[in-house]
Amino acid sequence: MPELPSLDTDAGFLLARAGGRAIRELNRALEPSGLRSRHYTVLMAAAERGGLSQRELSTLLGIDPSAVVALVDDLEHAGLVRRDAHPGDRRTRLVVLTGKGKTAFRRAADHGTKTENNLLAPLDPAERATLISLLRRIAR
Repeated sequence: MPELPSLDTDAGFLLARAGGRAIRELNRALEPSGLRSRHYTVLMAAAERGGLSQRELSTLLGIDPSAVVALVDDLEHAGLVRRDAHPGDRRTRLVVLTGKGKTAFRRAADHGTKTENNLLAPLDPAERATLISLLRRIAR
């Protein structure tokens, strides 16, 4: 008979617990800026990719398209992103960082890095690299 999972060995539980802790701590660190972790990931994606459609953001971030619309609306209202016309498809708008958005992302990234370093403090550099590699494989 196979061994029953436990809270100490169930990968799904441990991933959810670690992810929840990471989000809570990042939200706490971002609070003074008025951003939340989901806003931060939209800013990160736009900074990294140089402009994405809301559909692409939805797929990349693994969140519902209607949630992406609300997040982009929040960021646009704050002046951190704008919706530019897609050069090849006039029906599609690309989410692009503004100058203010680039500055806000840099500040948020500082908080993100500090939060990540705090979370991963128990791991040595090689273990961190292994964890990132494994998480990347799972996430894809």
